[in-house]
Amino acid sequence: KIKNKLNSLLSFHFLSVPLRLLKTKRKKLSPLHFFQPLGNGKGKCNSLSEVETTRLVESHSKAKWTNSTSNNQRYGTSSSCYSESTEGTRCRKLAETSAFYRLVYSEIEEIGWKHLVRSAGDLKSLSFRILDNKGRVHIMEIQLDIHYPRFPPSISADVPYIFDLRWSMSSRLRDLVQQFQEHLKKLEDFWSIMDDIDKFLWVVDPKHPSRAMAYRQINIGNDCYIMLSINSRDPRSLPECRFMGADPIVNSLISIWRRNSKRWIKDNPFLENLARVLETQLLRPPDVPKNNQQLECGICYAQFLPVDDELEPKSGSATDYTCDNSKCNRAFHSVCLGDWLRSITTTRQSFNVYFGSCPYCSEPVAVKINSKK
Repeated sequence: KIKNKLNSLLSFHFLSVPLRLLKTKRKKLSPLHFFQPLGNGKGKCNSLSEVETTRLVESHSKAKWTNSTSNNQRYGTSSSCYSESTEGTRCRKLAETSAFYRLVYSEIEEIGWKHLVRSAGDLKSLSFRILDNKGRVHIMEIQLDIHYPRFPPSISADVPYIFDLRWSMSSRLRDLVQQFQEHLKKLEDFWSIMDDIDKFLWVVDPKHPSRAMAYRQINIGNDCYIMLSINSRDPRSLPECRFMGADPIVNSLISIWRRNSKRWIKDNPFLENLARVLETQLLRPPDVPKNNQQLECGICYAQFLPVDDELEPKSGSATDYTCDNSKCNRAFHSVCLGDWLRSITTTRQSFNVYFGSCPYCSEPVAVKINSKK
């Protein structure tokens, strides 16, 4: 859908701008006949070919423009010059826009349309879906200048820190995606540790962590909590910590932490190191009955849809679709999944059902449009 829209937009700019700017669309000129006087008072009729006629017309137009410019300078008039200058500036801007569209379009083709999630109408803002080696989905947002690639793009993503962009005039969007994938690879260990903390410890804050967050507040019992700040560049190193709770317990934990911090071994699992330094059995997350467990949507990352009249009857509803792949089992709002599938060019539609692939495991999924289940 996005691709078709950009195709039509690109076709318009490609056809209209160069013709107006370069004036390459010319009418066919018929041979020109004229009478040339001779020295004896007589004359003869000569005929010019189409090519010669064209050259004559062009030279006449050039002479006419030169004469007009000279007269304007002589009499102080500048309206014609201003008009031509304005038109020239406008055509140049249109030509730049056309070249920009063609370039960005071709570079999206190189990456693959299936990875494009969103794009602005002017193509200056693009969002790509990138998977890391662990199958996690990441959205990279790119902002382009009209003079791209002379000016490098700006990047934003849900990561703890962004990478230093390597860019030159010969760089393309696929190089940007490749650099982002290299950056994701560096962060895989960090995210694996954060996932283990969320899965095996009693995390009280944040309730809905983003991939950029590098802290966790953990319940360690006796109404005492520890705030861990993990170094995203060196996640296996000893984290910074802050204890919260009753003063006697906190003072004791601080003393134990300082005494045992040298026992932290980077090659050991993070949770094992944490339990050894604290000299305590870490609490696991409280059991939640499966039928009462609220799952976050894998697309909007929220448990519930917003309360909105446009979402009726799904307004405020929880996730209602789960991937059938047992190794994935990712939950979605059917509304979000339907919007996602509609934006992917490989999605098929049969009656009121979209058929496509899961955003996380790429296994087949099918969701009803405006499903009321």
